[in-house]
Amino acid sequence: MADSPSTPLPNDVEALQRMVTDMAGQIRALQSNLSARELLIEHLQIQIAALRRQMYGRKSEKLEAEIGQLELKLEELLLDNGEDPPPATPASEARAKRARKPLPEHLPRDTVVHAPSADACAECGGALKEIGADVAEQIEYVPQSWRVIHHVRPKFSCACCQTLVQASAPSRPIARGLAGPGLLAHVIVSKYCDHLPLYRQSQIYARDGLELERSTLSEWAGGVSRLLRPLVDALRRYVMAGPTLHADDTPVPMLAPGKGKTATARLWAYVRDESPAGSTQPAAVWMAFTPDRKGEHPQRHLEHFAGIIHADGFAGYDKVFDETRTHAACWAHARRKFYELTKSHPSPAAGEAVRRIAALYAIEEQIRGKPPDERRAVRVEKTLPLLRSLRDWLDSLIPTLSGKSALAGAIQYTLNRWDALNTFVHDGRAEIDNNAVERALRAVALGRKNYLFAGSESGGERAAAMYSLIGTAKLNGIEPEAYLRDVLGRIADHPVNEIESLLPWNTGTPSSSALNQAN
Repeated sequence: MADSPSTPLPNDVEALQRMVTDMAGQIRALQSNLSARELLIEHLQIQIAALRRQMYGRKSEKLEAEIGQLELKLEELLLDNGEDPPPATPASEARAKRARKPLPEHLPRDTVVHAPSADACAECGGALKEIGADVAEQIEYVPQSWRVIHHVRPKFSCACCQTLVQASAPSRPIARGLAGPGLLAHVIVSKYCDHLPLYRQSQIYARDGLELERSTLSEWAGGVSRLLRPLVDALRRYVMAGPTLHADDTPVPMLAPGKGKTATARLWAYVRDESPAGSTQPAAVWMAFTPDRKGEHPQRHLEHFAGIIHADGFAGYDKVFDETRTHAACWAHARRKFYELTKSHPSPAAGEAVRRIAALYAIEEQIRGKPPDERRAVRVEKTLPLLRSLRDWLDSLIPTLSGKSALAGAIQYTLNRWDALNTFVHDGRAEIDNNAVERALRAVALGRKNYLFAGSESGGERAAAMYSLIGTAKLNGIEPEAYLRDVLGRIADHPVNEIESLLPWNTGTPSSSALNQAN
């Protein structure tokens, strides 16, 4: 230990120099210990904050989770059967007829008469007289009520030549299925938008006095998925044809067959939204499911895209970016690194970084919706100087920090992506962040809390398709159930080469606000 201030100082210069050298060494050692303690405190504070968030989150009992997984696995298998049913045989059709229960008598009935379009016999021009009718029932869902729709097709015969004349039977979304397009839309939206598994829906319908087995609902949902495949493919082509794209992925637990546990699959989201750059092109989202997070998946998804891709620093994108695809990194991700530091413990430098990034967003707010050329001009004039100042300030901080500190990690994250973070300045079509796709993935995060996992790869792919259509309807202000009701009422007879006319913005489905006013 160094001599105390009360100890007489030596008169020898060399002794004084040795004393100063010893004290300097002790000070360096104390500073090193203090720095190590500060790093440990910072690390522990961040850990405690994370553990507190986990501790106060909702917990599920293990038994309830296992039961829920078994219920949902069964549901996925039934959905697979509904999507790819075995070929019909006379015996199977006979069994289906015997097993079908009559529709409840207490439900109100509406009768729709499908009369021939002509008043005279097409064969000889003679007058027609009604000789009977074929009656078929179809159950339909009208919001807040159940109804049975009677489709009546009167039969007429020619008084002259006895030719039978009758209107064609209206097509059904699912061949010989009892469910009308409104009911099918309600089941799909309840499952993939409101996150109600089919077995829960079955319980809800039973309280209304209508017994719809989970297996029946599964067959309907699988049939709808098969019916909508061409429409989802058209949506994918539209999304990939834009000049800019927002890309991200989120984990989805998937039951591993035969292992009794879950593996981590991924749901990839790709959003086309050019409205911030003044475009009137509709916004859309296309999602894809994969059993893992290998880089080959986004490379395959994006192989036909050319333009700007807003994405995080996932290494799987590295082979995507080339002369035809430009990487635009996300300032919201960079900001989050500093913001989390300000919440875990006081950090003036992190707070200053958050303030500087907020100034970038203030400029973006002023030019939102402006044409790309105008956006670029404003960014070059106002944003670029702020970015240069921010870069100089971050560079100056690095030598003063331990490489192991969380603040140094946040700075290195930003500097390592600096060029991609500056893409938006030089191209008015690009955005400052990737929030468009994060908003699209919120529905998946909400659903994950309810359905726990995907029961199979086919179940994940089916969910991705439904999320795509429902998410796109929402992006365009269209009520998803009204949209699907409209599409399912038409798609069975719709020409495949005109499938784009059934995309949400082409159908004429009223917006959510218009429907609310009507109701």
